[in-house]
Amino acid sequence: MGKSNVFFTDLRANPRRNLLDKVETLIEKTSFADNIGNGDLVAVKLHFGELGNTAYIRPVFVRRVVEIIKKLGGKPFITDSNTLYVGSRSNAVSHLETAIANGFGYSSVGAPLVIADGLRGNSYIDIGVKGDHFESVSIASEIVNADALIALAHFKFHELSGIGGTVKNLAMGCAARQGKLSMHSSVSPKVKAKKCVACGLCIEWCAHGAITITEKARIDPDSCVGCGECIITCPHGAIQIRWTEGPQAMQEKMAEYAMGAVNGKKGKVAFLNFITQVSPACDCYGHNDAPIVPDVGFMSSIDPVAIDQASFDLVNKQQGIVGSALETNHSPGEDKVRGVYPKIDATVQLECAEKIGLGTRDYEIINVE
Repeated sequence: MGKSNVFFTDLRANPRRNLLDKVETLIEKTSFADNIGNGDLVAVKLHFGELGNTAYIRPVFVRRVVEIIKKLGGKPFITDSNTLYVGSRSNAVSHLETAIANGFGYSSVGAPLVIADGLRGNSYIDIGVKGDHFESVSIASEIVNADALIALAHFKFHELSGIGGTVKNLAMGCAARQGKLSMHSSVSPKVKAKKCVACGLCIEWCAHGAITITEKARIDPDSCVGCGECIITCPHGAIQIRWTEGPQAMQEKMAEYAMGAVNGKKGKVAFLNFITQVSPACDCYGHNDAPIVPDVGFMSSIDPVAIDQASFDLVNKQQGIVGSALETNHSPGEDKVRGVYPKIDATVQLECAEKIGLGTRDYEIINVE
């Protein structure tokens, strides 16, 4: 496999060409625009953001994507799948309410909202992948049923996978609840007793009854699904990742799920990464911490591996922001994920995705003015 093209634009704009125009050009540069047929049902996959989070992709950009698809003759719908954890997006009713509250109503984006895995996250289709971890993966039904897919990812960091870009957007974002559980199940956090004050916030967040409190919090490894949400929820840093094979296995599983998400859509997929407000944790939280690097720009590609590798490389080239969650590795060229999560290797998902044929880490950046 040769180099994959990744199209990039910075955030410079002028009265004749704004950022929305740049997003349109990024899509036009990919082959996606040539392969949308009249009447194709096109899934526009993104993350609506948890209530209280403000780092997610702005709805105005999504509207421009919708307008482009309509001009091509497609029928776009905005979609995501329900979450594994307790929050404002754990069922379709709450999920739609959150999406609308965060600005993704029809009047704003110009397309209907469809929760891809149904009312309670159990509407899925098994897709064969024959990977090292899975023979098949549980992909949300309406992702599978769509004729085409364009995935918009807010590129940021993540406490278990290191980075959250296109691969994670396809994997976790397109999996039904059963699939999310399968990807997380090898990761069980631990409680550092000296830091625990038994405040109970972790119990409120845990959807699986895995945490109890007597004098200190305790996580039952048999009940824990390994979603990792309690790690960030704890205000005292008492719940920590148990550093076994878990995070690596989760990234490998993500690659296999991402492969399942694009199955059957050859030539009818495209990916955009928005490398802005690069926060240290997922948009699944009801808050977002300060960015760790300055805003970089936007990217597009038809290769999900190449676009994530290129995005990660560009983030690492930035000067880290002092006073952010980035504790080390501030200099350009240093691994910024390691500066936030010292023991996380964010390249595992990319290596595995390349190995199974999802794409290549070898890319050429083509600048779009």
